Amino acid sequence: MDKIVALHRKIAPEMVAVIEDRFNILRQIKSAQPVGRRALAAALGMGERVVRAQVDFLKGAGFIDFTPLGMSVTDEGQVVLDDLAGYVRALQGLSTLEDELAAKLGVRRAVIVRGDVDADPASLRELGRAAAGVLGEYLGDNMTVAVSGGATMAWMAEAVAAAARDVTVVPARGGLGEKVELQANTIAAVMAGKLGGRYRMLHMPDGVNGEALDVLLAHDAKLRTVDAMIRQADVVLHGIGLAEVMAARRVIAPSLMNELRAKGAAGEALGHYATLDGEVIHTTDNIGLRLEELPAVGRVIAVAGGRKKAAAIVAVTAAGSRDVLVTDEGAALAIREILKG
Repeated sequence: MDKIVALHRKIAPEMVAVIEDRFNILRQIKSAQPVGRRALAAALGMGERVVRAQVDFLKGAGFIDFTPLGMSVTDEGQVVLDDLAGYVRALQGLSTLEDELAAKLGVRRAVIVRGDVDADPASLRELGRAAAGVLGEYLGDNMTVAVSGGATMAWMAEAVAAAARDVTVVPARGGLGEKVELQANTIAAVMAGKLGGRYRMLHMPDGVNGEALDVLLAHDAKLRTVDAMIRQADVVLHGIGLAEVMAARRVIAPSLMNELRAKGAAGEALGHYATLDGEVIHTTDNIGLRLEELPAVGRVIAVAGGRKKAAAIVAVTAAGSRDVLVTDEGAALAIREILKG
């Protein structure tokens, strides 16, 4: 693949931009279909005249259809999208960056999408779509999938298009009391609906003290069942947050916040706060997975993007999430700078 890409750049460099533009247009139509030309141009940040010329080509090639409601991708167009994705990644140089990032972070695999969530919030959709694609690669029949909450996970759930039989989706941890659409319970239900499977709820707020958790587990058989399902999940998807931001969302005591700052907490995942070198310095009490338990899970997919989260990603992967990382180019380049330091 790399040799072919190098030859392409040498013999027809002017075609690289054309291929990328047509691929991005086709992917955006798939994401927003049915969609009109004006809305498509606005979403891509391209001129309407340029978009018109490209969609006319895609229509003539049989990759999209025009209807009164807007444009949509045909079955043939979907095949082209799937087949072209890897080649476009190589053209953009992301494949090399993925290998470098995986090696430096010590994760088995890194998947990088174009853009930076911090600079362009719309990139969050692409990040979610990429995570859904990775999930589809590892998903199989009769599996249990555990998923955490957050905006990235919500976009991922909406983008799920995999097919498997008898899949059960459970929340990976209790809720944070945030928007209901960002709660792990809600995301688990959405994912289960997309997969045609089942879901189980975890009616437990994050931060309940350990003694209370022990009492609840001892007296609630359903809670014990869900807890066991989470710990035996075949696939776990979780987000990564900035330590101070997540601590503020949990409304922790000022003394603990000061301690996290003093000890250099950089990232948070599944209620665990870690430093850049992977030391976990605080864990919130809750039912669900712990970072040290992740090696026993079939497959762990961590998802986070944006340059601001680079240090958090380094911290969480060092602390134990070492399977698959799905991130964006902004975060990847910032991670490279941190690891060089």
